[in-house]
Amino acid sequence: MIEKIKALCVKYREIIVYLIVGVLTTVVAWGCKFLWNALFFGNTAYPTVAQNTVLSVVENVSGIASAYPTNRRWVFQSKNPHILAEMGTFVGSRLATMLMGYLLNLLLVNVLGVSIFVSTIVVGVAVVVGNYVFSKLFVFKNK
Repeated sequence: MIEKIKALCVKYREIIVYLIVGVLTTVVAWGCKFLWNALFFGNTAYPTVAQNTVLSVVENVSGIASAYPTNRRWVFQSKNPHILAEMGTFVGSRLATMLMGYLLNLLLVNVLGVSIFVSTIVVGVAVVVGNYVFSKLFVFKNK
């Protein structure tokens, strides 16, 4: 039984580590977002479009800053010597999922009236999946 578990861990190491790193990155990003919301917007559950934009930028910048080094080292174990080019591709792909998440968040919160707390979870799941696909296919492809 333990050997089967070990074999599964080896087989799915990248996805397991991505989920762990993703949770930690999400904690950082959401922590920054909700701290900013509490400090500057009175912890509103229904931010205006402008507030929602600021919160999205805060969330994504903090998430991107913490995600690249952890994804490079622990998830995809990149040995690419062209770190700046790789980082540029990583940031570009994250900006694409940031735009997707931002638009989805605007739709949910500002059009459909969903609470920012519920929207953050829904958008977070979509963005994590998108980030993995972009990272796997475009950023850390030379493995």
